[in-house]
Order: sequence, then structure tokens, then C-alpha cells
Amino acid sequence: MTLAAGCCQAESGPRCGGLRQRRPRRPAGEPSRPSPPPRAWPPLKAPVGVWAPLAFVTLLSFASRFYRLSEPPHVCWDETHFGKMGSYYINRTFFFDVHPPLGKMLIGLAGYLSGYDGTFPFQKPGDRYEHHNYIGMRGFCAFLGSCLVPFAYLTVLELSKSLSAALLAASILIFDTGCITLSQYILLDPILMFFLMGAVLSMVKYNSCADRPFSAPWWFWLSLTGVNLAGAIGVKFVGLFVVLLVGLNTVYDLWELLGDLSLSLVTLGKHLLARVFCLILLPLALYTAQFAVHFAVLNKSGPGDGFFSSAFQSRLIGNNLHNVSVPEHLAYGSVITMKNLRMAGGYLHSHWHLYPEGVGARQQQVTAYLHKDLNNLWVIKKHDSNTDHLDPSHSVEFVRHGDVIRLEHKETSRNLHSHQHEAPMTRKHFQVTGYGINGTGDANDFWRIEVVGMKAGKRIKVLRSQIRLTHLATGCILGSSGKTLPKWGWEQVEVTCTPYVKETPNALWNVEDHINPKLPNISLDVLKPSFPEILLESHMVMIRGNSGLKPKENEVTSKPWHWPINYQGLRFSGVNETDYRVYLLGNPVVWWLNLVTIGLYLLMATCAIVAMKRGVQLTAELKELSEVLLHSGGKIMLGWLLHYLPFFMMGRVLYFHHYFPAMLFSSMLTGITWDTLLKFCAGCLSCSLGRRVYTYGTLALMLLIVYSFYLFHPLSYGMVGPMASDPNSPMAGLRWLESWEF
Repeated sequence: MTLAAGCCQAESGPRCGGLRQRRPRRPAGEPSRPSPPPRAWPPLKAPVGVWAPLAFVTLLSFASRFYRLSEPPHVCWDETHFGKMGSYYINRTFFFDVHPPLGKMLIGLAGYLSGYDGTFPFQKPGDRYEHHNYIGMRGFCAFLGSCLVPFAYLTVLELSKSLSAALLAASILIFDTGCITLSQYILLDPILMFFLMGAVLSMVKYNSCADRPFSAPWWFWLSLTGVNLAGAIGVKFVGLFVVLLVGLNTVYDLWELLGDLSLSLVTLGKHLLARVFCLILLPLALYTAQFAVHFAVLNKSGPGDGFFSSAFQSRLIGNNLHNVSVPEHLAYGSVITMKNLRMAGGYLHSHWHLYPEGVGARQQQVTAYLHKDLNNLWVIKKHDSNTDHLDPSHSVEFVRHGDVIRLEHKETSRNLHSHQHEAPMTRKHFQVTGYGINGTGDANDFWRIEVVGMKAGKRIKVLRSQIRLTHLATGCILGSSGKTLPKWGWEQVEVTCTPYVKETPNALWNVEDHINPKLPNISLDVLKPSFPEILLESHMVMIRGNSGLKPKENEVTSKPWHWPINYQGLRFSGVNETDYRVYLLGNPVVWWLNLVTIGLYLLMATCAIVAMKRGVQLTAELKELSEVLLHSGGKIMLGWLLHYLPFFMMGRVLYFHHYFPAMLFSSMLTGITWDTLLKFCAGCLSCSLGRRVYTYGTLALMLLIVYSFYLFHPLSYGMVGPMASDPNSPMAGLRWLESWEF
């Protein structure tokens, strides 16, 4: 489809722009014949003219993503995490990750179907794959990354009804070095962006069916939007941003329907229920099903056990709590271990070593220890008695919510003790020690045991009860700060008594091991948590893990303002001139064009809004362009804002690749904005000149993008030799910013 197809016949004819034209006089008596105004660009109508370019850009997309897919034949960047997690699924070994499971499950499935046996350790970047089949997992991610281009093409085409805008947006994504690099490795990002773009395309498609509500295509695209939303959230929690975009679009859609007085309240109710079902209930059901599959597949004990509660661990084959029988309720005289409920919380632990001079009172250390150990054992005793409750002559007396107890360390016979000396690591917290001889201590050894959500006098259950220990003398609460003690504390975790009463996992415990020969044992199977409980727990652990992410040593982090200006990239592979180097960096021309376009769009949209507000008379063509700019471009602009601005409010560690979902929106916005601008310029000129401006302007942008890719393609496909900082390097002239480290 070319510009000439819809242009007027000659340059001397009526102008194609937005200026009102004087109509020629017609002879008297001649009937009037309405004629559409001439256009400087063709209407979108020929199917061949739409699908042939789609096939072409799709072919280019797949070619650019699958080219040199096997290189380098070693672990690159985060493949060490997500490749390893794919192996865990193949081996059915339980692990913990801060993201929902869908992306890793799909990677594992791709590896399994392509012949990978799950035995490669993925220990660190640079480890060679040797004979292991890794191409299947890389190929799966490359396939999904390749689909982003046709998705963007179809989305822009639907929004703008302009082939040139769609081709421009597709070209930006095809020839962006960053998108290529991110699509060629075993990562979650191409999977996330696949579902994200699928959701946006489906949303745009069902909006286009608004004149045919409840038709088969309308239901199909609405349902597919819900499916893609579930996929986006199931890969990463940032998928919630596209959920918000679809939600705002739906609210606007329903508000418009509410204003249509031709619709009955019954029809409005049908519209509302259809969206509730397809965009809320369906995604929730699919999202929940992902976790059901996740828990069913990962049924063996693994490295993720310690992040979860004891009750959760009892589900896992090979865990020391699996198929174990213990007494159900705590009683005085019982020997127990207590596990902190914070993520990766340790067991309450003590040993013969004392706190060093100058660190609180020089008494026995109390810590949290992450491993099973005899020094984790404690005996529950009454606070005012040293009676041996295991003596057969004494009847069983259960510990109840609200009781005042004493915990005696089994190996050293010292009591769990606190006082107003400051904790070793955490300011304004009190020190916790082991004190006394053979159970004889003082009033600072007394603790009130309470269970969250339980009434006074109720028994305390193993595994299930969440326990809070309140120090009777000071009112502080026993907890784990999560801080690692120095070498004098054997690098175990600090235990403190906090005077600030907060309902946090750090201050809650559960009883895991329970030994009492006077009580009947029950199988832990009856205490296993239900599916809703483990679903809720897994989300709490993931959220805490996400908020607690810290950068690793020598890891390159970044700030959100760095991202749109392409300030700094990421090393995917290699660090010196002898290595095969891959560097994640966006095509500078593409990214800076996108950045300029955002400002240009805001300027153009402002002008259009002001013109309409002031009642400026616009031709049909200019009204059409304004509609595309404000409504279609506005949706894409909103998508960019929703996928970018929230990162400024996040406290977790951030990386350059977090910007790529937003970059997809800015690329589509570039296609729409420049196409609209060129059409406006063409409309202000004569037909032949306008045709040339529009055609050559579009071609110039595309050629600029292709040429910049030619210059920077080694960033994606690999570099060997001198670094760019070396004048002899072939990349030396391309290091336009000092912060680029290729």
C-alpha cells in the first residue's frame, strides 16, 4: 500500500490538508453530487496490503531473534537462576523464587519437551553447557520474544488504521538490540512481555468489536484478554500494571455505555457481568490453577524448604517433617524446637559460648540457626516450678494461650532470658541470653505465651499455632532481626526482644519438633495446611522476598531515570577482551527517538486539545488524526506511564531490564505519533509534495533505525577483541556515553 493510491490526481488540484477548501461553482440546474475530500494517504482496506507486511515483519523478527541463538554456549547472566529453576521443575524439586511460577514452569516444560534432562547445575555465569541440551529453552524464549513484533504491528494497525504507523512500530522492535538480547536467553522477560502484549492486543481488538457486543469475536477477544492477564501476573507481579491498564480501559468503556440511553439496564448488566467474568473471575481462576500445578509438580524437598513454615514443609517428600508423627498439643515438660516465621527464619538456638566483653551482659548467646541441631531443643516449664513433668506420677498438663512459662535450654540447662541491655546489632532492642544454673534463674526468665487469633485458655498446636512470646518484666517481644552476627556469634542470626509491639513474622514462632512420651502421637498429615493456606503463605513469602531483594557483589544496578535515556546497560556475557561479550543495551537511535517522541506526543496532544477547546474548525481529516492521536495514542501513553512511573516508588533493587515492558509502549507510541505528524505535514501541502513528504519521511525514519542496528548489532550477537574504551576497538567510535561498558 503506497501513499499514491489515495492521493489526488494532480498537484494543481485541491490541497490535501486541514485547511478548508473553496468548492468550485457548478452550473445552474446540475444536481449536486457529494464527493469525499481528497486524502494525502490511503484508507486501510486491502487485506493483502495488511497481511503481506505482517508476514514480512514476522519473518524478520524471528530471523533476528533466532540468529546465533546457540552463542555463547555457556550460562549468561540470569540464566543461572531461571535455567536452574527449569531443572527443578523437571526433577520435581521444591525451590523458592520471588516471582509467581508460570514463567519458570514454561521454561521447564520447554526444556523437558526438547530433551533436556534437568542435570545441568547452572551454578554461575560462564559455565559451559557442554553436551546438555539448552537450545530448547532458549528457543522457547526466542519464539515468544519474536511474537512481540507482530503483536505490536497488529495493535498499532488496529489503533491508527495506518499501515505506515504499524510498520514503523514493528521496525523499532525488530531492530532494537536490547529487545533482541533479552529474547535470546533463558529469562522471564520475553515470557512476561509476550503475555503483556497479548493482553494489550486483545483489549484493542475487543474494543474494536464494540459495535457487535456479545458476538463470537467480541467474546473471543474479551476472554483472550483475561487469559493473557492471568499469564502476565503468573510470570511476574509487574504484570499487575497491564491489569491496571485493562481495568481503566474497562471502566471507561462501561462509563461510555452508561451514557448510551438506547441501552436498557438489563443490557448494561449483561455488559458488566461479561467483563466481571472474563476480566476478573477467569484470570483469577487461571492464576490459582498455575499455583495448583506448581505445588503438585514440586512435591520433593529442596532448597526452598527453609523459606516456608514447618506446616508447609510437612507436605514435601524427603523433608524431615514428612510423614512424621508427633503429639498434637503442647504440654509442660515437652521438648520442642521453635522456628521463626520470617522468611528463611531460623530455629531458636543457644550454645555454651558467651557474648563477648562490651556486647551487653556477658551471658550465654541466644541466636537463630538455620539448620537442624541439638542446640535448638528447649524444654517448656512452668515459671514458678522446677517439677519434672515427665515423671509418670504427674498428670499431663497442657500449655494454654496466656500461660506464663519458662523455656529451659536442654543442652545447657539455662533459661531463655532478657533484660534492658541493648541487643548486639539492633539499636533500641533488648539483648536475649541464656541465664541461670540448672533451671534456676530470676524473674527475667518469665515469658507469656500467646497464639495469634486464639482466646485465653485454648491449647497450643504443633506447626499450626503462630506463637508470640512476651517478656513479662519488660513487655518486649521475642523475635529475630534477620541480621547476621559477627564471627564471635558464629555468623548466626541475631535474636532480640523488641519493645515495639508489631504483628510481623519476625516476632512470631511456631513449634516444629515436639517430644513428649506421655502424649499420643498423631500423623502430621492431619496438620498439613489446605491449598488456600499454602497459596496465601506462598504469596506472603514472595512479597517479603521481593521487598527484601539486595544487589549482589559487583552487580550493576540502576535507577528509573537512567532507563529511557539508555544511560547504562548490563553485561550478559564476558568482562574482558578475550571473552565472548554480549551487552544488554538498547539501540541508542531507537531509544532516544522514543524519548523525543514522548515529548512530541505531549506537545501535539496539547495543541489538539486546545484547538478543539477553542472551537477551531477542523476538516474531517484533521478530526480523524486528532482522534487517533488523543484516543489511540492516549491508551499507549497511559500504558507507558503505568509500566514506568511505579518504579520510582519501589524500595527494592532495580535493574535496566525492568524498563523493557514500558519500552514496548513507547515504541508503539513512536509509530503512531510520527505517522500522525507526517500526515498532518502532508495535509498542509499540495498532494504531490505532501505525498513525497509522507513517504520520504517514513522511509527516512525506517532507514535510520536499520542503519543504527547495523552499527550496534555486535552488542546482541557478540563481540570479541579490544573493549570499546580501546581506540583500536571496532566499537570505539560507538561508545557515545562514558557509562556504556562494552
